[in-house]
Amino acid sequence: MREYPERSLSIVDSVLRSEELASDTQEYMAAAAQIETGFSNYEYTQIIKKRLLGVLNGTESDWNNWKWQMQNRICDADTLSSIIDLGATQKHQIEKTAKTYRWAISPYYLSLITKNHTDNPIFKMGVPDIRELVPGGIPDPMDEEHTSPAPLITRRYPDRLIINATNQCAMYCRHCQRRRNIGETDKNAGREDIQAALTYIASHPEIRDVLITGGDALLLSDKTLEWILAELYDLPHVEIVRIGTRVPVTLPQRITPALCEILAAYPPIYINTQFNHPLEITPDSKLACDRLVNAGVVLGNQAVLLRDINDDAHTMRKLNHELLKIRVRPYYIFHAKNVIGTNHWQTDLQTGLDIMNSLRGHTSGLANPTYIYNAPGGLGKIPVMPNYMMNRQGNTTYLRTWENKIVKVCDIDY
Repeated sequence: MREYPERSLSIVDSVLRSEELASDTQEYMAAAAQIETGFSNYEYTQIIKKRLLGVLNGTESDWNNWKWQMQNRICDADTLSSIIDLGATQKHQIEKTAKTYRWAISPYYLSLITKNHTDNPIFKMGVPDIRELVPGGIPDPMDEEHTSPAPLITRRYPDRLIINATNQCAMYCRHCQRRRNIGETDKNAGREDIQAALTYIASHPEIRDVLITGGDALLLSDKTLEWILAELYDLPHVEIVRIGTRVPVTLPQRITPALCEILAAYPPIYINTQFNHPLEITPDSKLACDRLVNAGVVLGNQAVLLRDINDDAHTMRKLNHELLKIRVRPYYIFHAKNVIGTNHWQTDLQTGLDIMNSLRGHTSGLANPTYIYNAPGGLGKIPVMPNYMMNRQGNTTYLRTWENKIVKVCDIDY
């Protein structure tokens, strides 16, 4: 029998510490195994896809055409009920809510529902809910209407601004902060207004960062998008361009090779999208993200903290892990804005803080976005985070670790 040398105390301590760290992950691992993703739900997605193609008289080629997807968005309860089983009361409530708030879902996004569709994040984020009619909230909590010095421009910060170039979206999220802009028809901004916005940027050399959004900026035509990018690229003071889009989530067919060729021509481009639940991460969304990354685009995610969608630590951690696997960096978790008709989505700040506390140290820093509360009145983003500085006395600071251990730090006199 082979004899092994007695382990030193430090090795024993290391083993015990390793076991302690391993045990920290057990609860999450058990919970994560029960959280469905777009990959684990893919087989059922194909069943719904086949049903949708039958109802919409579409082909496989149609399905992969983003313009067909847009033209065949589901926006009435009758069509929806021919695809999934709606009860009479639910159908009536959808129709009643739709008289106040417009809705539309791309066939692709609807195909992501699970068998129990009524208690499903995809259904909840895309289909009108009677609770939207409960009084509360305001139309424009960000006060974008009064922070617009030029057509299409929203400016709240010294060196960056937004161009709101369209009101189109592949689907109309029920929690949308700009639902006031949806209207009854899809409308891209006119060339004259876009030119006015570009002229404003050209005349303000302090603007180094421009975000093109909407609506969904990638629902502009290739021609229009390339024109805007080319104009911005020629301005020496514009260092980066960002694009706000949810099409990798709701309409990945839009990420075509032709679009990626345009994006590749105007680096650096940063795209922030909005995955809110692991069910939205599918083979199709991965392909879209792969194409964008291969075109040199840097991808980030801005999730919105939504009650009964992602407002628990395990779901949010799972979401962030799945995002990193498709090369999308978790960037922000937004506290849901106080938009009219969205009270049922709201959480308290402590919920977000608890989630952030559950991430730091318990998973990699890459999976730790910043929790953001948008100040009302257009006053900007406020990062909200657990308090790791416990006390400061003279040149001594007491910090809290992720395991709630207190560390004493003494400043060095230079």
